Amino acid sequence: MNFPETLWALTGSPWALRPDTLLGVTLLLIAAALLGELVWRALRWPRMVGYVGVGTLLALLGTGADPGEPALRLVIDVALALLLFETGARLNLRWLLANPWLLATGVAESLLAAVAVFATARALGLDGQSAAVLALIAMSVSPAVVLRVVGECGAAGQVTERLLALTALNTLLAVLAIQALSAGWLLSDPETWLAALPVVTLALLGSLLLGVALGAVVAWIARRLDLRDENAVLMLLGFVLLAIVVAKTLHLSTLLVPLLAGLWLRNRSDRPWVWPRHFGSAGGVLVLVLFVAVGSASSPLDHPQALAIATALIAARWAAKGLAVFALARPSGLSWRQAASLSACLLPMSATAWVLAIDFAATHPAAAPTLLPVLLTMLALVELVGPLLLLYALRYAGELDPPTQATQAPAPLPPKGSS
Repeated sequence: MNFPETLWALTGSPWALRPDTLLGVTLLLIAAALLGELVWRALRWPRMVGYVGVGTLLALLGTGADPGEPALRLVIDVALALLLFETGARLNLRWLLANPWLLATGVAESLLAAVAVFATARALGLDGQSAAVLALIAMSVSPAVVLRVVGECGAAGQVTERLLALTALNTLLAVLAIQALSAGWLLSDPETWLAALPVVTLALLGSLLLGVALGAVVAWIARRLDLRDENAVLMLLGFVLLAIVVAKTLHLSTLLVPLLAGLWLRNRSDRPWVWPRHFGSAGGVLVLVLFVAVGSASSPLDHPQALAIATALIAARWAAKGLAVFALARPSGLSWRQAASLSACLLPMSATAWVLAIDFAATHPAAAPTLLPVLLTMLALVELVGPLLLLYALRYAGELDPPTQATQAPAPLPPKGSS
């Protein structure tokens, strides 16, 4: 077989550059990696800005990701599982109990955001069911964006730690609330409640048990192996993948399982759990694909009729979260400058919200025509802005190294033989 025939067999056409071909996927990954590295080296922006930029270009060209594609959805689920596992493992419940004002801040910003989004959506003419789903999804801040920005930029301090805790808490609340709403709708229908009861029960209890089992396995591995070792990382990745496959097979929550696993693991030990960031190189590739896929899900031009509604919902959500943070800043031990920075950091929405909306629409198809255009437009509007705002907010809080230090070239090696 000559080269053109081989290329045709691999891609479906001689020079198929579409993202649904092997050649197209390869070129997209290369372009995303190069653009991510470029914005990091030239501007000190998080690499994910480059990844999302490639996805946004795909969305504008009308060749965005299809979450219904089984292979792509599996990659998204596994990448999100790694990030949610790490998010759950950063939430120390003992710390929340020791600082009840921080716990109050997390609950208040989540609930106030939900109320504000629901009221705004209803005022703009959305039906009650769609408004309720959007309100509950809006409770969460993107763990994927927060972890990537904090990890790459080396952020550390009070605002960073509180941001990580609030992100884990409001994501957990959002996932549980969406699960409860979906179960409530199924059980409230006289024609479906009897058939839905065992499904709803299995989804909740099964997710809890599988999450605990995954956390226990990781704890067992960590006690016996060095997690900096490549084989241990691959083993961890394998168990996470196995848990996601089991969850999908049993129709459990692929978001709740890793989040509960990380939460269980963190709070079974007094010492923090630290892994190689994103479970090594394989996890890094999955995360890259995740951000390209989410960035390509939609552009603001795809649903012009939803643009005004999405903009209003983003503003209401952000203002509500900021109001809660400022209201409880002093009791929780934050200065006004720190409160402003933390409020700004609560804007990002990304893959978690996308998956929540897609899964809910799959279970309740009647909600999809109203829910998805608004939610996808919201994501398209904040996908690029959110990471940059997070970066500069953390810098404003004084929790990042100065740009001059971050970009400083390494010192030259001394001449050979010198002391």
